[in-house]
Amino acid sequence: MTIKIDASQVDRGVPHTRIMIAGIFVSLVFLYLTYLNNISKTDSFSFFGGLAAVAAIVWGSDTIKILNSYGLATGVPSAGMIGFGAGVGAMLFSTLFGIYTPLVALAAAAATGLVIGYLANRVIGMNIPVMVRSLTELSAAGALTLLGLAALVTGGFSFDLLAIDSDGPFIRGGLIVVVFILGAIAIQHPWNAVLPTGKQDRMFMLAAECGFLSMMMSAILSFAVISTASALVSLALAGVCWLYTYSRYIALSRRDAAAWLDTQPIPDTGGDRP
Repeated sequence: MTIKIDASQVDRGVPHTRIMIAGIFVSLVFLYLTYLNNISKTDSFSFFGGLAAVAAIVWGSDTIKILNSYGLATGVPSAGMIGFGAGVGAMLFSTLFGIYTPLVALAAAAATGLVIGYLANRVIGMNIPVMVRSLTELSAAGALTLLGLAALVTGGFSFDLLAIDSDGPFIRGGLIVVVFILGAIAIQHPWNAVLPTGKQDRMFMLAAECGFLSMMMSAILSFAVISTASALVSLALAGVCWLYTYSRYIALSRRDAAAWLDTQPIPDTGGDRP
């Protein structure tokens, strides 16, 4: 199934490159703020990981929009899952590098996505102009999303916390699977929900809402790993932000629905029009 989309009708709004730079910068800043846990010897700052994931999700959702503007429909979830899967490997690999973990995750995921995108275009023969860049970005956004949610759940993203420590069930207990699904759906859903001509501000608000919803679910998972007080802070923050973004999304949806109705022609019934 393919949905034909007139690329000229897609609301570009803020340039994608600017969104990408902002998403990377904000996500990295919040990821490094989780290192306050190491300094304070607590897990009180784990919530910064969730905020990092939300920033990466907003960036990733705009990447999905760019890819989808070339007429892909069911192919977008496939590309998103491939990119996100590449992000998992890069994220786990990066945890071996200590304080450089976020930067290594970004670079390793981008490199992996670049190779996958090249193979999709040159070997499989898809020949989609933005495929290489889109898969590169989706892999990087996926790695930062996973890293952020991992830090939210475990209090950090060291290799010990994620893979070795028997008291941290992120990988051994399968929590990484839940986090993967929460992040992947949050990135892919917003544009699919507003296509074909959804306004950019409405899509971004939905992306943030999906991100905070994933943050809420991840905060619930964190009760099994970090202190109850820290998990409650993450859950409360995510809940408040989700309520705000959800209410704003509904308001923007009503705005766009009213604007759409105003542009529809009135059928000629042969009588006087009101």
